[in-house]
This record gives sequence, structure tokens and C-alpha cells, in this order.
Amino acid sequence: ITGHRAGGLHARTLELFDQRGIADRFVAEGQKAQAAGFAGVMFDLSDFPSRFPFTLGLWQIHVERILAGWVAELGVPIYRGAEVVGVTQTDSGVDVALGDGRSFHARYLVGCDGGRSAVRKLAGIAFPGTAPTTSNIIAEVEMTTIPEFGVHRTALGIHSFGRADYKIVDGKIVYADHGPIGVLVTEAQVAEGEPTLDDLRAALIAACGTDHGVHSPHSISRFTDATRQAANYRKGRVLVAGDAAHIHPPDGGQGLQTGVGDAVNLGWKLAHVLSGTSPAELLDTYHSERHPIAARVLRHTLASVALRKDDDRSKALRETMAGLLGMDEPRRSFAGMLSGLGIHYDLGVGHPLLGRRMPDLDLTNASGAVRVYDLLHSARPVLLNLAAPGSVNIAPWANRVQLVDATATGPWLLPVIGLVSTPSAVLIRPDGYVAWVGEGTDAGLVEALTAWFGPPA
Repeated sequence: ITGHRAGGLHARTLELFDQRGIADRFVAEGQKAQAAGFAGVMFDLSDFPSRFPFTLGLWQIHVERILAGWVAELGVPIYRGAEVVGVTQTDSGVDVALGDGRSFHARYLVGCDGGRSAVRKLAGIAFPGTAPTTSNIIAEVEMTTIPEFGVHRTALGIHSFGRADYKIVDGKIVYADHGPIGVLVTEAQVAEGEPTLDDLRAALIAACGTDHGVHSPHSISRFTDATRQAANYRKGRVLVAGDAAHIHPPDGGQGLQTGVGDAVNLGWKLAHVLSGTSPAELLDTYHSERHPIAARVLRHTLASVALRKDDDRSKALRETMAGLLGMDEPRRSFAGMLSGLGIHYDLGVGHPLLGRRMPDLDLTNASGAVRVYDLLHSARPVLLNLAAPGSVNIAPWANRVQLVDATATGPWLLPVIGLVSTPSAVLIRPDGYVAWVGEGTDAGLVEALTAWFGPPA
């Protein structure tokens, strides 16, 4: 990618990586901070029940490098620089034409090709939303005079400056004394398309009264406050994920996190359909679960944009919101949303765990001590039996679902909602979300196993 783009990973994204055994790779290179916030209010997640109660400062370019290294270990082939120019669905799959004259046939095609997604357009998936009302230029440049680092608000909006290299010491950002400067500046007039260095100079003069002698851009791009979302995440055998499914302002750092959540939700479902263990209808749950999550992100980022400016009305509204978010319940609710720890899929009425992330409890089983997320490293579903060994029988699904007899220590504490009653068994999907909860009986277990992991063998 060009430039640094997204600046970090929120708690739930780190948990998703931990479920595959790779979270330590990111933590080793990042900077821990309490950086989830809304309306200028930063939320302290240190009291949230997670092994990652923080935001990890780590530029997207490094996130992608670490992920690419992991994918290479798995032996997954990647063909770079291949432009998709044609998509045709058939009864058996999708024919894909490439710009260099090559073509291939796939059973399913997932467009993860950004906000201007060729796959989405060629598949005919609508992308409704709101037009931009403001635009920003983001760049990594050299400057003759050094601006004041940090975030600044003016009547135009938000501007910020800082070295691309930094450390977090005692909760504060300490920038390197050399290297390129990262710039974010709000433009005086709404613009779209790829910006030039002259556009950046004009925006800096309008916002700061000087362009600080900006020169030698390492990267330069533009984003707006436009919000758009795919009308449907699936059209036959074509699906969309990440920015191809939703675009929105970067406020709150939600874009990368939502895209990772899409991929983890879709990946295991696609694998089960391709292996023949689940019917194709399982893929419809990808849209029904992930579309509402992104729709909420779009609403909150639009609200955040409305609070950016420093005029009297915006300032009064921001101060009002800050007062509300200083109360514990609103703080927990917003922090749960921004961190991803509060995500809840509507899987019906039942135990509070149903449809929520499984907490990463410490367990003891026949092999000794183990964490819940250790059981998910292979991306297979888990039936965690916390009652007497042998009290749950899932023999018809034994080749698809891991049955683990164990005892759990510690309280069952969930982000946002608090303590919940201890279940007798829990069915955990490969994405770490709870599909069924046993409360002393196996009522509903067969139905849940069939719905998510196919009919009994």
C-alpha cells in the first residue's frame, strides 16, 4: 500500500488474531495505548475483560506485512498486480477475466478490492450512501519548517502533524527527531480524486496560514466523509468484504477493524460450504450479521464528523457528548463498540453469551491448562463441555466439531454487560462467537449444530 494509512489495531481485532495464534507478532512491533475515543473523549479499556484492553499503535503497512508473512507460511498462493476486468457468474461458479488476458474459474469470488471495488461493480452490487461534505488530504512529506505536532481544531475542521516514527511513553506520544512528517489537513473546499502537492500546499495555507515549505511527498492521498455500503454483501457466488462493502470517514479507526471482522466472519463459512459440510445458504448469514455492524460504524463516523469543527455550536455539542461519555454506562457502551468487544450478532433469544464473543477463559482439561482461544487456532468449531465428561454427545458432528471436556476458572465477565451466569456447555464458532449455550440441558444443541455446521453425518 501507499503510505501508512490506518494507524493501529483495536482490542477485538487483536483477539481475532489471537484466535489464530498470531497476536504476539503484532504486539511485539506495536505501541500499546488507550486510544479508542469519540467526540474527543478517550476511553480507558483497562477494566475491560480482555487480554488486549488497549489499542495497539501499528501502521497498516506493518499490519499487512505481518499478515502476508503468516499467509506465506500457510502456503497460500498470491498473484499480485492482476487487474479484474470481467466477472461472469455460472451455475458452477464465477469466470474471472484479468487485464493481462488471463482468466480463471472459481466456485466463489470475494471482492476485497477497496472502495472503488471492480468486483462489486462488475457483479452489479449497488453501493448507496451519502455524498461527501468535507475532504481531507493525508500525506507523508518533508517540510522546511516544523509545525506544532499533535491534533488541532479550527473552523475548517481537524488538522494534525507528527513524525511517522514515534513511541508511546507513559501514555504520551513521543515523536522521533528526524524522518518524514505525517500530515492530515482538512481542505477549504470539498474535492475528490487523487490530490497533488499543490492541493496539499493550498490546504495547508487555508488551514494554517503557511504550507511549512512542504516538499518531497513520500505519499499523498485524499479521503472524504462520504459513507456508502453495499446493498447486499452477497450476490449469488460473488461476495464483498472490507472497503469493497463499506466506506466511511476514518474517525475512530474503524475501517481496518471492520474489514478484518468481515474476513473472519466469512472465511470459515466459505470453507464449510466449499468442503460440502454446510449448504450454500450459510453464506447468507454473512450479510445478515455483518451488514448491521458496518451500518452502525457508518452512523457513528458521520456523527463524529459533525463534531470535528471548532465553531461554537460544534464545541457545545462536543462538550455535551463529553459529559455524557464521562458516565460509566455510556462509556462502556461506546468503548465496546469502538474496540469491537461489544459486537453482538442477533442469534435469537437466550443466554447473554449467545451471539457474543467467547471470553478467553483459562481452562483445565485432560491435557492440563489451556486457554479458550488456544482451542481455536485450527479454525475449527468447539463444543466446550463444562459439565461432567460425557454429558454431551455430538457424535454425528465429531469430524467437524471439537468436543472439549474442561473446567473453567474465574468469573464469566463480558465487556459492556458484565457478569453472566456460568453455562454448562458452549458451542463456539471458528470466529470465536457463541452459537449455542447449554444451561443444564442440551436443548437446542442439535438445531444449532445443524444450522451452523451442516446436517448430522
